[in-house]
Amino acid sequence: MKFSDGEWLMQPGISAHYPMQVHEVTVDGDTLTVHATTRPVRHRGDTLGGPLLTIRLTAPAEDVIHVSIEHFSGGTDRKPGIPLQPPPPPRVTIENGRQEAVLHAGRLAVHVSKDGWELAFKAGGRLLTRTAGRGIGYVQHADGTAFVHERLHLGVGECVYGLGERFTAFVKNGQVVENENRDGGTGSEQAYKSVPFYLTNRGYGVLVDTTGPVSFEVASERVSRVQFSVPGERLDYFVIHGPTPKEVLRRLTRLTGRPALPPAWSFGLWLSTSFTTDYDEKTCTRFIEGMRARRLPLHVFHFDCFWMRAFNWCDFEWDPRVFRDPAGMLKRLHRLGVRICVWINPYVSQRSRLFAEGRARGYFVRRTNGDVWQTDLWQPGMAIVDFTNPAAARWFAGHLRRLLAMGVDCFKTDFGERIPVEDAVYHDGSDPAGMHNFYPVLYNACVFRLLERARGRGEAVVFARSAYASGQRFPVHWGGDCWSTFESMAESLRGGLSLGLCGFGFWSHDIGGFEGQAPAAVYKRWVAFGLLSSHSRLHGSSSYRVPWNYDEEACDVLRLFTRLKCRLMPYLYGQAVTAHEEGLPLMRAMVLEFPDEPAADTLDRQYMLGDSLLVAPVFTAEGTVNYYLPEGRWTHLLTGEVETGGCWRRAQHGFLSLPLFVRPGTILPVGAVEDRPDYDFTAGTTFRVYELADGAEAVCRVPTLRGGAGIRLAVRRERRVLEARLSPAAAGRPWKLQLAGVSRVAAVEGGTAEKQPLGVEITPARGVRRLRVTLAPAS
Repeated sequence: MKFSDGEWLMQPGISAHYPMQVHEVTVDGDTLTVHATTRPVRHRGDTLGGPLLTIRLTAPAEDVIHVSIEHFSGGTDRKPGIPLQPPPPPRVTIENGRQEAVLHAGRLAVHVSKDGWELAFKAGGRLLTRTAGRGIGYVQHADGTAFVHERLHLGVGECVYGLGERFTAFVKNGQVVENENRDGGTGSEQAYKSVPFYLTNRGYGVLVDTTGPVSFEVASERVSRVQFSVPGERLDYFVIHGPTPKEVLRRLTRLTGRPALPPAWSFGLWLSTSFTTDYDEKTCTRFIEGMRARRLPLHVFHFDCFWMRAFNWCDFEWDPRVFRDPAGMLKRLHRLGVRICVWINPYVSQRSRLFAEGRARGYFVRRTNGDVWQTDLWQPGMAIVDFTNPAAARWFAGHLRRLLAMGVDCFKTDFGERIPVEDAVYHDGSDPAGMHNFYPVLYNACVFRLLERARGRGEAVVFARSAYASGQRFPVHWGGDCWSTFESMAESLRGGLSLGLCGFGFWSHDIGGFEGQAPAAVYKRWVAFGLLSSHSRLHGSSSYRVPWNYDEEACDVLRLFTRLKCRLMPYLYGQAVTAHEEGLPLMRAMVLEFPDEPAADTLDRQYMLGDSLLVAPVFTAEGTVNYYLPEGRWTHLLTGEVETGGCWRRAQHGFLSLPLFVRPGTILPVGAVEDRPDYDFTAGTTFRVYELADGAEAVCRVPTLRGGAGIRLAVRRERRVLEARLSPAAAGRPWKLQLAGVSRVAAVEGGTAEKQPLGVEITPARGVRRLRVTLAPAS
């Protein structure tokens, strides 16, 4: 929201009050409190009337500083709030000197100038950002509304990222971002998943601590500042220091929670009935058997909305006119080797048999006059389940439990954005403005925790559209309604990368696009991108997404990349464990992995899949693609071709390929199974070593199927000698070492060598877990 009119004037009806000088600084334990006047105090008369702003500075965690700006303090704390996790308390020191007061928390410190007005956030003496004259502001409008804003400085070349799943330009500088969940599709400035957090390429991030609306002016009202404002009398935010972007995300997710680890089977290929298409058991079986006949691995089958009868959503009953034996059908589909997902949302149509029950028991959001809050937007007369009511949450989960008992494995938790902000009353008294964004967190938590209780920890997964800060704890999330075009494919990627920079570890999108019928070229390019994403789902609106509806080559593309993903599961699931344990996304913006490469600042058409694979989707029918390789020698995963980085490249790729490079110094574990994602990752693993430098050591960890500690391979190179050590003992299980790009070796101790198209492959003797390889001089 803009308050000023250029540099000198204010918007009509706006009056603003800014800190002018520090009146008093007090220290109470680990809290530094600053009372700032909004006009110069020259004599006692100047202390009468006018706003006095109170700024409290605390440190909830090491390298994290919390800033609370308050005008009136007589308001009541209203639910909800971002559910912050209590980290270990840091060691805080406070200095209150004549010229400045300083609060230290780890390497991060906030300096309060007592000469004029400035808060400066520094790390190791280096300035990260600051707020100075006309930074903090208390704003009053002629209509009686009030706002508090902050304006944090941006340096030259400083780029801003994040703010949720944003489909607009990846670098947010110059944008106005409204932190409000909306069902706006991927082609607008609106977002299904708003997160009031931004990250910059200067080693810090900022989280605004509210679930209500926040308006961000990112270098758009003041071109050298990020302004964020909230309605009311108080503004709270955290400054989170890295110094690396990865460390910022680790600290952020220590506060807001880390993603649960999804089950390995969820990383396979999902196929949907699509939205408005006609289908019954015969149709679904035909799709599944068509995939099998074409040797296309399929792992999850999804029933979208019309598994329930029209106008009855959600009654959680299979449409009896189409599905006469749903329990038997699910058993038959399970025998075909697929898991089952069904669509749900948190709304109950007036025609649903559950409406009267929910109304009588007070399970729905109500209006201030006591009526059920209803709307015709989406389902006629629909009500909204009130998840702040524990009984309502149990009731909702109870109906889902019936479906689990029938054979359903997981749920697509759709919607959750169309939540009223006015004339709405919640069971626990929550503020409707705050509940609008936070509602999907409660909704997905209810469903996810039911799955954990019913299926066991590590077996729960949802396919969620809406979310908010802390919602990453309940994966997986997908990008919502996109069009079947290259442009929409690119905007989907921007949204996923932006969300990943807010602490969300797992993300997906509708392969081929949701709206419209993709040309075959778009579908095939999107398939490659989709199978090199965290989670992979074929889904559409009014047409089926089976590949043979496009052309036979589409089947070849889907087969190649589905099998590739299955073989990469020892690597991908290891990266998933990292997302779960450290809060780092599986799909990573280049700036996250290469913060010291200036070219990485603006890259949004490529990404790192984990820490070792670079993916550059192709956004053209003819296959032309531009991509940037960071410094080093990068090896194409499919061809073995080596390219030197530190520069831009242009290439031409057919539909069975794309730029897919392995980072130098990588040990890439490749599995022995290519038709399913859930298998023993520690058995029959081939460890591919790429461009290991002289004197370097690389380590690779492969988890168990449940995400536990599995096996570890360390490879060290000294000149032409490589030593590989596998631990613990692999219990006699076979494994292989492959030296990518190596044409021949001079000697092998502990195994035998064989030349392969992509390098030399060494098979250890039975029971051997240590190899010593001497490279031939030419290698």
